[in-house]
Amino acid sequence: MKYFDRRGFLKTAGAAAGVFYIAPTSWAQKSPGDTLNALVIGVNGRGGSHIGGMLALKDKGVRLTALCDVDATVLGKNVDNLDKKGTKVKGYADMRKAFEDKDIDLVCIATPNHWHSLAAIWAIQAGKDVYVEKPVSHNVWEGRQVVNAARKYKKIVQTGTQSRSSRAGIAEAVKFVQSGQLGKILVSRGTCYKPRGSIGKSDGLVPIPAGIDFDTWCGPAPKDELRRKKLHYDWHWIWNYGNGDLGNQGIHQMDIARWFSGEMELSPRVWSVGGRLGYADDGETPNTQIVYHDYVKAPLIFEVRGLPSKAGAKNMDSFMGSTVGVVIHCEGGHVTVPNYNGATAYDKDGKEIKKWNGSGDHFANFVEAVRSRKTEDLHADILEGHLSSALCHTGNISYRLGQQKNPDAIKEQIKGDRDAAPSFERMVEHLKANEVDVMKDKMTIGPVLKMNPKTEKFIGNAEADKQLTREYRKPFVVPAIS
Repeated sequence: MKYFDRRGFLKTAGAAAGVFYIAPTSWAQKSPGDTLNALVIGVNGRGGSHIGGMLALKDKGVRLTALCDVDATVLGKNVDNLDKKGTKVKGYADMRKAFEDKDIDLVCIATPNHWHSLAAIWAIQAGKDVYVEKPVSHNVWEGRQVVNAARKYKKIVQTGTQSRSSRAGIAEAVKFVQSGQLGKILVSRGTCYKPRGSIGKSDGLVPIPAGIDFDTWCGPAPKDELRRKKLHYDWHWIWNYGNGDLGNQGIHQMDIARWFSGEMELSPRVWSVGGRLGYADDGETPNTQIVYHDYVKAPLIFEVRGLPSKAGAKNMDSFMGSTVGVVIHCEGGHVTVPNYNGATAYDKDGKEIKKWNGSGDHFANFVEAVRSRKTEDLHADILEGHLSSALCHTGNISYRLGQQKNPDAIKEQIKGDRDAAPSFERMVEHLKANEVDVMKDKMTIGPVLKMNPKTEKFIGNAEADKQLTREYRKPFVVPAIS
């Protein structure tokens, strides 16, 4: 692996096809009791939690040293606020410059989704340990490259699925189910019934807000014009940058559902149905969706609903006690996980059997693993994050390759899959309650995609395979790590 100084990197970035490596961090020379210096990249929104998380670990020898953001206004405000509170940090507009800082040991990544994998790989290659937000990738292939990089360079990489740190709560419920006390799992179900209103309809191209390095903001993605009213946050609903609510909120519940089922590969068969329904705006991703992962032992079904329980209502739907949560259907009852830190088991008659609650600090767990240098100490190792993120991506690939059909045709296509029909019928009733004419505003049903879980490639579908990765924009190229 070549070493590049900043000038050398910028000169050769295109030719290097995204290879980026600099002198290792000083962590390798530090003893376990020494201070760990932390950098937070992306300090708008979720990044604020990362700042607070690092500051709270002062007694564990962590010092927040630097912030990085391409929005000069956001960066300046955060640097100034910390300075007023007695914490002086460096401010970087370019993460590549920050990675040259040999004093930085930890990198926390809270950028938009399309930057997660490349930022993580660059940080790993620069010798840093990494906490990367969910989803850890924008597509399946690049997520696997982060796993490969973590293993190759022997770095500690934590995924931001903080429910994994619910050790006294959800983890105990997982053990209970996996011990067979409720019989076999029949269906693992995640629900993301979270209000997502219209993001509005722009009249044309929207000016880039002042102070933003838009070229770097786009990074690995195409540098398109801004075609929505708001640059920040609403990128979640644009395919070039986000993954819809599957990758925004639903990744948490997808991860918990997979945790219960114990599956450590992608599903061999997947399809999706849904649409962006109930309003017309600049968003592209579905606000109503079902993803069906047909695992051999039991299917994993995921449901997204962004519309309320009915037209004009303020509350959202709930299914078996889950709004934004998980329901594990078993032979002898079910377990509902209604939040990030607890779960309740019920028998077949709906009587409560057992309850668990309790969660720890996900950032603290990351630091503990950095100290021990043991990947197994992580509650959410990057492999777990990759698999759960990739389940979101493969579901979206089916949706994006789909065709609009009427409900009867959709029912015919899914009739052979366990619990698919009743799940779909509930979704149709939900749409009707929101005054959506499902015969006029038709849903999109994707093809059934078969995958080889070992290679993480689809079988006999070249168009689907194309969406497992993307055409990266130089010099922001995710490198292949082997």
